[in-house]
Amino acid sequence: MKLLSKILSYPLSVIFYLFFGLNLIVFHPIQWVCFNVFGYQAHKRSVDVFNWFILRCLNILGTSFKVTINSSIPNNVPIIIVSNHQSMWDIPPLIWFLRKYHPKFISKIELGKGIPSVSYNLKRGGSVLIDRKNPRQATGEIIKIAKYVSKYNRSVVIFPEGTRSKDGNPKPFRKTGLLTLFRKAPDAYVLPVSISHSWKLQKHGMFPIPLGVRLELIVHSSLKVSEHEPDALIDLVETQVKSSITVDET
Repeated sequence: MKLLSKILSYPLSVIFYLFFGLNLIVFHPIQWVCFNVFGYQAHKRSVDVFNWFILRCLNILGTSFKVTINSSIPNNVPIIIVSNHQSMWDIPPLIWFLRKYHPKFISKIELGKGIPSVSYNLKRGGSVLIDRKNPRQATGEIIKIAKYVSKYNRSVVIFPEGTRSKDGNPKPFRKTGLLTLFRKAPDAYVLPVSISHSWKLQKHGMFPIPLGVRLELIVHSSLKVSEHEPDALIDLVETQVKSSITVDET
């Protein structure tokens, strides 16, 4: 059965990339029109739909999604979404299932050009692009997005591991970015998120994509930044995120 699944993963991955690529190309001009003609809200909705279609593309490969939200999420407040990071496919479910909270991203600067739809959204949708080789620039951009989410009561997603885990085993959290967000958005709430099995989608690199992966996303109870000492809050969030990550070899 595993051999058959591996064989089928090749043609189905080709079909997936055809639809995924079409999605990127089609939604780039749609985003442009929405942003430049109708403004932020229209652009935001186009990004939501774009990511919904990415999830449907992943369904071609038998990918499924289990999302658990353990408590109500506060409304009309700035939110810092803190998640582990396993693959590029973590992004679409975070955008779609938490779309109510307008998630923005702290992304590496390389993604800001050359990728239809994705690069446009990162540059126009409220996210920031950081140069990981330039700590001063990175800190400035994190301060910028902290002020942005505080002003508009939106959310920012940060992956404190720094780089993705290629086998599902979480890496230690880096504190600098989180501490900056806490300092510049003291009225924010932290929303810990645990992602499991996403790494399997890239365990062979970009091709082929394995079939039948069940991606799990658990959203934990929110924590108010101002009610915790910053370093203790990071330790608490790291413990919560890692406690619900399922790690296996298959």
